[in-house]
Amino acid sequence: MTEVASPPLLRAERLRRRADDGTLLLDDVSLAISPGESVAIVGPPGAGKSLLLRSLALLDPIESGEVTLNGVLISDDGVPDFRSHVVYVQQRPMLTEGTVRENLQLPFAFASHREQTFEESSIIEWLKSMGRDSGFLERTIADLSGGESQVVALIRALQLGPQVLLLDEPTSSLDPHTSSQVETLLKRWMSENGKRSMVIVTHNESQATRMSNRCVRLSGGRVVGGSP
Repeated sequence: MTEVASPPLLRAERLRRRADDGTLLLDDVSLAISPGESVAIVGPPGAGKSLLLRSLALLDPIESGEVTLNGVLISDDGVPDFRSHVVYVQQRPMLTEGTVRENLQLPFAFASHREQTFEESSIIEWLKSMGRDSGFLERTIADLSGGESQVVALIRALQLGPQVLLLDEPTSSLDPHTSSQVETLLKRWMSENGKRSMVIVTHNESQATRMSNRCVRLSGGRVVGGSP
């Protein structure tokens, strides 16, 4: 009896989007992410990397094409459930006024994550791995550096345990030491569950090599260079 292959965890099929002047920003881009896979999206500025990531997160409208999760096309009604499985971290984190703790607790107020709980012990363990103690939770967002804000946004996403983590330049505001700590934390997070997947947009080719087992190269809104 022939075994039926499982669908990719996350798939984008022939995504297309135009600018207001008609310029193609994404030109029939297809991408399939398997469970346990780390994929880096690389390419020159303006290639469409961040736009593709936002499209995978269902944050931007597309002219044509589709995004599926576990082989299921996402309807408007299915977006909240999709958000509980696919989490996006943008390059410039959006944090609210208040403390780090309050920002980390914020996602659990939304329908997508209401059944989950804030696990402070896990957060403190992650913070310690990055040279910060529990007192960091009481810091106010206004007092954080750009790099520290990016760390908060990353941990806020990791604690949700998504099936797919979408990261847009996650270390762009970090010094080399903290950047290395973040990479180590991400690798550890991935290793804790072999079914998790990660897609990372980066301009850093060496980081793409370190953090992924497959690179997809974009240029002019298209996948190029024999990228799968």
